Parts: sequence; C-alpha cells; structure tokens
Amino acid sequence: MEEKLSKERTIIFIDGSNYYHILKNMFNDKKLMEFDFKCFIKKLIKSKKLIRVYYYTAPLDRKKDEKTYTKQQKFFAKLRKIPNFKLILCRMQKVKINGRIIYQVKEDDIHLAVDMVRLAYNNAYDTAILVSSDGDFVPAIQAVQEIGKEVENIGFENKFSYHLKQECDRFIKLRKEFLEECFN
Repeated sequence: MEEKLSKERTIIFIDGSNYYHILKNMFNDKKLMEFDFKCFIKKLIKSKKLIRVYYYTAPLDRKKDEKTYTKQQKFFAKLRKIPNFKLILCRMQKVKINGRIIYQVKEDDIHLAVDMVRLAYNNAYDTAILVSSDGDFVPAIQAVQEIGKEVENIGFENKFSYHLKQECDRFIKLRKEFLEECFN
C-alpha cells in the first residue's frame, strides 16, 4: 500500500558539524562519504512534503591538510546534487589553545537559528526538523513555536540535548540501526 503524501510542509535544518562528529563517533569503522543523505532525508520526512534541506558547516583549511580538504569538497559536491538541498558554508576559525592551534566552525548555529526563525515568519513551512544535539537552539525553537510552527528534534542515542527534547513538539532519538540503513 502506498503512503499518502501529507500536506505538512517541512524543512530540515542540519547542524552539519554536530551531525558529522556524532556520526563519526558512532561509525568510526565506516567511511562517512558512503552515507546516503537521500535515504536519511526520506526516512526523516516520511509522508510529509519536503520543502528544502539546509545543511550548515564550514570548509576546512586547504593549507592545513590538502587531502582532507579534497575529501570534504567531494562530500560537498555530493550534497549539492541532492534535490532541494542547500549547503550553507560558514567560516572556520583558527584558535590557539594551550599552544596548540585548533579549528572551530563559527557562525553555523546563528545562521541555522536565523534561517529557522526567518522562514517560519515567512510561512515557508509548517514543521521544522532540527538535526542537532545542541541545546543552544532553544530560543529559536521557542520563537518558531510562538507563531504556531512545530519543531521536531532529531537526537542520537549516544548524544542528545535534554533541553531540546523538552522544548520541541516531538523528539526522535536515532539509533545506530536506523542510520546503518543509509550507508551504501
């Protein structure tokens, strides 16, 4: 029996850095390039009407590691081929901590929060699906809900935010088995 498509307009917002690190910890033996985002999106959206997917991340420093940078660029190219998928590139910042240089993704959370609120106020969706375990999104979620939009939080069995879980209209904890089905 074919599943009937719902009229519930949905946008997926993916905190890319958060998502990548959780996936990497769950599947350290698998190549993340083999992860099928089309499959993942289809499983998340179910019968809802997908408007768009927004994925927030930052490009790596090419000078630091050419090989890893090239792999990331191939990953970005793969994402850009997905219909209704928008890759939002933020910035990577070098920070010196205890004499070591580390890289931090900057502005991704604020871009995601602003887009979620702006698109809600522009009536672009009925439901937002937030793929993140970062509790910093609670104020944006509250703003979206104030105008009658719903927010689902997709957390992970090995890491999720209690605050997001409490604030969202629905919370779905992804298990490793659910994600394994999306590897080619």
